[in-house]
Amino acid sequence: MPFSRLTLIPAPTGEEAQQLATGLTDLIAAILRKKHPLTAVLVESPPAHRWTVGDAGQSSAAELEVSITQGTNTEEEKRQFIAEAMALLRRHRPELNAATYIVLRELPASDWGYDGRTQADRAAPAQQI
Repeated sequence: MPFSRLTLIPAPTGEEAQQLATGLTDLIAAILRKKHPLTAVLVESPPAHRWTVGDAGQSSAAELEVSITQGTNTEEEKRQFIAEAMALLRRHRPELNAATYIVLRELPASDWGYDGRTQADRAAPAQQI
């Protein structure tokens, strides 16, 4: 049940945003072993004048954050995801600055969830009555 936020400038077309969301969902499911139908991806674009790197404005920039449950992925899975997510971004935006960050935010299972239940509660065995 990861939540992902891809922030891009310039704003992608609707088709490009969908391609990126699909590509990221596929990578998250395949590499990070998350459930494809529960993977959320938000593609957003702030005004370009708000994005700087080293105080210089950028014509093209991206940042990706993916929230996952702490301890559910190996270092190798995380390394592979970051490399493949960057490759996906570069296929769409080859001119991206090297200062393009991909962040895997590992949250304790007790600190997040969906549909009103924490990940810890979801993972707990059903209580016997």
